[in-house]
Amino acid sequence: MSHPAIGIFLGFIAGIASGFLGIGGGAIVIPALVLILGFSQHQAQGTTLAMLVPPIGLLAAFSYYREGYVHLKLAAFLCLGFFFGGFFGAKMANIVSDALLRKCFGLFLLVLSLKLIFQK
Repeated sequence: MSHPAIGIFLGFIAGIASGFLGIGGGAIVIPALVLILGFSQHQAQGTTLAMLVPPIGLLAAFSYYREGYVHLKLAAFLCLGFFFGGFFGAKMANIVSDALLRKCFGLFLLVLSLKLIFQK
């Protein structure tokens, strides 16, 4: 078990990235848990999903909402899809090995990064 300050620090950094870049905290927290704290890919993903249970994005979303940047109807549908998709994605992740899951996660981040960097 790691020190609570490490968890608070990682959560804070992930929160800043989420609010600033609109990325999920998993893009920060999962690599940190695997590379710094030595978690397995399964442990890192499970821990990060548990982090999302409370409405952690509520204050950031409210800030965007006040500025007129939130489409509430679409957000509700995204939430519904994410709710059920997360369940089935977790079921699929539990079937594959830790090494394959880590490679899939890394490949996803790599492809996404290249697309964002080189998109015109």
